[in-house]
Amino acid sequence: MHAALDTLTPAEAAVVAGVSMRDVHRVIDEHILPEGFYDIREARSFSSRACVFIAFYFEAAAKLTAEERQRAITMASQDSSDDKPFAKIIHDGFLTIDFAQFRTAVDERLHRLNAARAQVSMDADILSGTPTISGTRVPVYDVAASVCAGVPMERILSSYPVLSRQQVELAALFAEANPQRGRPRQRIVPPSGMKVISSRRKPRSIPR
Repeated sequence: MHAALDTLTPAEAAVVAGVSMRDVHRVIDEHILPEGFYDIREARSFSSRACVFIAFYFEAAAKLTAEERQRAITMASQDSSDDKPFAKIIHDGFLTIDFAQFRTAVDERLHRLNAARAQVSMDADILSGTPTISGTRVPVYDVAASVCAGVPMERILSSYPVLSRQQVELAALFAEANPQRGRPRQRIVPPSGMKVISSRRKPRSIPR
């Protein structure tokens, strides 16, 4: 697994596992995973390793019963730890399950999420601390909203000529993993691990 992110919020876990937020919460509510793969003490969070099993559980639903999937997860994770990865292949009677494809897919999505976080910065001197794409004054959530609305990529790139296609795609991924909440707008708190360029506040000018 990519080392930059190990503890994930439910939204981040949904992106990395390739499932819905509802499915991610089901993992805890229905006790689908062993407790060591998530934490509910302060706020719900998941280890990055959990995403492999989350992806497997929901992708294999059409072929295996819930009991078979949970037993496979238990068998694969019995000897796993942060420095000892889980078994890639498990044998349960006549059933053989290879987790390698799920791990590869999850690792790729985790790598992209890390890249999305790395390209976002917050600086009090730039748009009052609004998350922007590093090196620009382009708000991440504005770009993501265009993608979500189905605006063609060519049109987005023409509206933001300083951005590349990859930056646009990663902006949408960042917003999906870090959804904005609530109105009116509240003070923005960066996700853990995201780089804050400056914490200095810029005083507002008072009209005379």
